Amino acid sequence: MTAAAVAELVALPAEPQVSDDVVEAVVEQRGWSWEHELVCDSLRTGHGHVLCTEGYIPFGRPDARHFLVFGEVDPDDPDDESMANEPWLSPLMDDWQRQPGWSGRRPGTVQDCENVLTQAAQAVTECLGAAPERTVVSSAAVVTGPALTHRVWRTPTHALVLGPAADNGPYGYLTHLQLSYTPLHCGPELPPQEDEDGLAGWITAHVDW
Repeated sequence: MTAAAVAELVALPAEPQVSDDVVEAVVEQRGWSWEHELVCDSLRTGHGHVLCTEGYIPFGRPDARHFLVFGEVDPDDPDDESMANEPWLSPLMDDWQRQPGWSGRRPGTVQDCENVLTQAAQAVTECLGAAPERTVVSSAAVVTGPALTHRVWRTPTHALVLGPAADNGPYGYLTHLQLSYTPLHCGPELPPQEDEDGLAGWITAHVDW
């Protein structure tokens, strides 16, 4: 994740709207491509990240949620003693790490994931010129998988939430490392740091559909 990738994301809602009949040309002109396999019905940006957006077209839609996925975590499932998901999930993870701009590590640790999130946080801070307003470790109530750090920034109109997010696609137990850029009206006013339940609910409202 780089500051340029973050800047590209936060600029999307203010761009001119794009109609269905020209969106293919706009996507190609930007050096982007459609991604229908690894993450269903999404876009791959020129930085190699995967962008999921409400309404399929991300340009000029200030009320849409935008999710930029830059990492994938396949956590050990404590309830899967036979690792029954391994035969079909491992090849998909192999496909991920072969994509331009991606790499893989097996076994990966929680600290490896936190290192990736810390580097991404530096990029968001560089782009926005401000440190995160809130930093909190996720819980099972927020996302399935390892407890990782969420960081929250706000612009006058949008929230940026960096951290783990649930996969709603075909993988089930997979966890996204994602930067969410969503309208502030998705949740109420940002709760104080000590309100852990309130923060968990606020983050959930901004990082999922």
